[in-house]
Amino acid sequence: MAKTKSQAPQGSSSYGAKDIMVLEGLDPVRKRPGMYIGSTGPDGLHHLIWEVVDNGIDEAMAGFAKTVTVELLPDNMVAVTDDGRGIPVEVHAQTKKSTLETVLTVLHAGGKFGGEGYKVSGGLHGVGVSVVNALSVWLKAEVWRDGGAFMQEYKRGVPQGKVKKIGPSKTTGTRITFQPDPQVFQTLDFSEKRIMEHLRQQAYLTKGIRVNLIDRRKETPEFYGFYFDGGLLSFVKHLSHGEKMLQDDIFYVHKSAEKIEVEAAFLYIDSFETKELSFANNIYNPEGGMHITGFRTAMTRTLNNYARAENYLKEKDENLTSEDVREGLVAVISVKLPEPQFEGQTKAKLGNPEARTAVDSVVSEALKEFLEKHPQSGRHMLEKVLLAAKARKAAKAAKDTVLRKGALEGLALPGKLADCTSRHPEESELFIVEGDSAGGSAKSGRDRRTQAILPLRGKILNVERARLDKMLGNAEIRALVIAIGSAIGAEFDVAKARYHKIVIMTDADVDGAHIRTLLLTLFYRHFLPLIEHGYIYIAQPPLFRVQSGKEVKYAYGEEEKEKIIGALGKNITPSIQRYKGLGEMNPDQLWETTMNPEKRVLLQVTIEDAEAADHLFNVLMGDDVAPRKQFIQTHAATVQNLDV
Repeated sequence: MAKTKSQAPQGSSSYGAKDIMVLEGLDPVRKRPGMYIGSTGPDGLHHLIWEVVDNGIDEAMAGFAKTVTVELLPDNMVAVTDDGRGIPVEVHAQTKKSTLETVLTVLHAGGKFGGEGYKVSGGLHGVGVSVVNALSVWLKAEVWRDGGAFMQEYKRGVPQGKVKKIGPSKTTGTRITFQPDPQVFQTLDFSEKRIMEHLRQQAYLTKGIRVNLIDRRKETPEFYGFYFDGGLLSFVKHLSHGEKMLQDDIFYVHKSAEKIEVEAAFLYIDSFETKELSFANNIYNPEGGMHITGFRTAMTRTLNNYARAENYLKEKDENLTSEDVREGLVAVISVKLPEPQFEGQTKAKLGNPEARTAVDSVVSEALKEFLEKHPQSGRHMLEKVLLAAKARKAAKAAKDTVLRKGALEGLALPGKLADCTSRHPEESELFIVEGDSAGGSAKSGRDRRTQAILPLRGKILNVERARLDKMLGNAEIRALVIAIGSAIGAEFDVAKARYHKIVIMTDADVDGAHIRTLLLTLFYRHFLPLIEHGYIYIAQPPLFRVQSGKEVKYAYGEEEKEKIIGALGKNITPSIQRYKGLGEMNPDQLWETTMNPEKRVLLQVTIEDAEAADHLFNVLMGDDVAPRKQFIQTHAATVQNLDV
């Protein structure tokens, strides 16, 4: 680790070769890309953009950039431009090369390890951009500074010549254009929606900065611009859009403590969900960290003190827990600190202990003042958390009754479960099947050693408006919880899951889609780590059976069916069967098409899939009529496969 110099005040214009420190070489990146970007799938691919964007945001936080623009170009190329000071181009004293080349070719060469270039930063100008360079088949860096325009190109991290001055310039800034390497990444398909969400976040988190996205891959380029004066206030409003708000006033604080800038906003909505987003130096921390810990501690302690002061809690009553306080909470916590300590290059979790103390003190003081100034909002908040506490106690009683120790250890598995003989979770699969008819076919056709079958009777309970105690009173959900073995709620333990493949296998009709959505919502709300570990899948049964003579083929959609018919020739009229349900297949057919590991197609459920299903179900099955009416009116003209 490098020794750091004293930081310059925010807004200091010093940013030259002396501010770039070199820690180690770049060679490991191409050998182990996952160590630096998390994965070589879609997450890692998009992480390349985040790393370059971070550098422009750092310039904005330092007070030098006003605009950051991301352009999606043909041939899987991306360009990121900022109007900051521009990466230095003079010769670096340590490497004897241009500073631009040093930043782009040496890992841990950047302006954030010391020097006076940045007081606060998220991306590491050099760590991020050098990793992007190493994992790109081609990259071009353009810099405008010191009255000139400079350029250098690279192929798989190797410079294609020295830095060139290509003309004069009256402006400053940096533009990085890169093309991810197909030898490294499993996919090169950039998602406009995903990038848009990330850039919107950055605009919320940095007041006064304009963040643009231009998609030039289409015949007519699409332009999106984000600019928010309200900061996290605007962010919380966006996250709670369409929900019933329980507060008249949104809590907001922006203050510094212990040299850490703390910004937080929250409100309560009429929901059982919790939405907490945490950021350190504008970097999203999906696993939270010390700043989230400080926020939760401050919330729980302050609301307990207020509840007792206002006689909502009597002397004999037990305190509200963090779980009670977080139900229905929509919150964003953002800290900016000089030397963030992240776990891993993807910055999933913040480890600075001082961030916990700073957030705790700032939020405690501000929330106490907020409750005094806004007693009506305070009353609504306490009503919400007291109701959550009451439900928690009822749920605990239900769990004590339903999920006895023996049931969790597999000694009282549900009678309808046809379990597999294997006791190794990594090779065991649980198929959740719709109805007894399909369940019978699946039980007869399965591989008994590794495949378990759990038939569900009808649609499971709508968990959208049900608390845990009511859920566990439902026979179908109770059977599912006991079969999986990981428990639920506070006792949930993903390590106790009895299967590492849990496959939702429903009919290819409207009812099947409805049941699938209900199950995805259940898993998203109450079994999220199963999704995060990649344990949840959706089976893809065929829609058609096409037979010509003794030859039988299966089609999973209309287009595939037409191709099969075309391949048979015009003189042959095949027999075509459309499957409306899995129960119409005999066991051999179900095994061959949907359950055989060598031939089947399984879709792995991601957080994005489950979140989308959860949101759709909230719209269609929630209590609020207005968003449901709007959804139906919007999509009525394009509806397909509507069973009449």
